[in-house]
Amino acid sequence: MVFVFHRGTGLKEFVMRRIFVATVLGVLGLGVAIAPAAAQRAPKQSVFESVTLRSGFRPDPYILRGVSGGDMAARERLGVRQSPTGACLGFIDQRADHRIKLATHFNYLKLAVESDGDTVLAVRGPGGTWCNDDSSDQDPVIAGEWKAGEYDVWVGSRQESRFYPYSLQLTQVK
Repeated sequence: MVFVFHRGTGLKEFVMRRIFVATVLGVLGLGVAIAPAAAQRAPKQSVFESVTLRSGFRPDPYILRGVSGGDMAARERLGVRQSPTGACLGFIDQRADHRIKLATHFNYLKLAVESDGDTVLAVRGPGGTWCNDDSSDQDPVIAGEWKAGEYDVWVGSRQESRFYPYSLQLTQVK
C-alpha cells in the first residue's frame, strides 16, 4: 500500500488514514472469518439418498450418511404424535432424508442412528408411521418385521435448528 502526502497533510492525518484503512480491512477480514461459522448454522439440504435392499443384503450393516435436523416439528409433518415405536418428537425436513425400498419382506430389520447430537428417527411406509427417540443413549432405533415396499426416512434433531452429522445403519443382525 502506498501513501502519498499532499501539501498540507500532516502526520496526524496520515496516521488517521492508516488507522481508517486498517479498520476497514480488519472489518472486511472479520466478515470473511465469520462467514464459515454462519454457513454452519444454515439449514441443511435433504440428502434424499435412495437404496434398494433384499433380504440377505451385503454389506451388513448397510450405512447411509447425512445431516440431521430440520425446521418442521415431526408430529406436524407426519400427522402423528405417538407411534407404535415411540413419540414423534424433534424437528425434521419437509422432504425425507432417505428413501429405502425393500424388495422383499424382512423378518427382522433394524434402523439405528449414530450421531454425536441428540437425534430422532421417523419412518413412513407400508402399514404406517414409526418414530423413535433415545432408544440407545441419545440415538434412535426402529427394529422389527418389515413389509416389502418403499419407506421414507427422516433423521431429525431433538431441538429446532440443530444439525448433526449421522450414520444410519441398516442391519438384519439382532
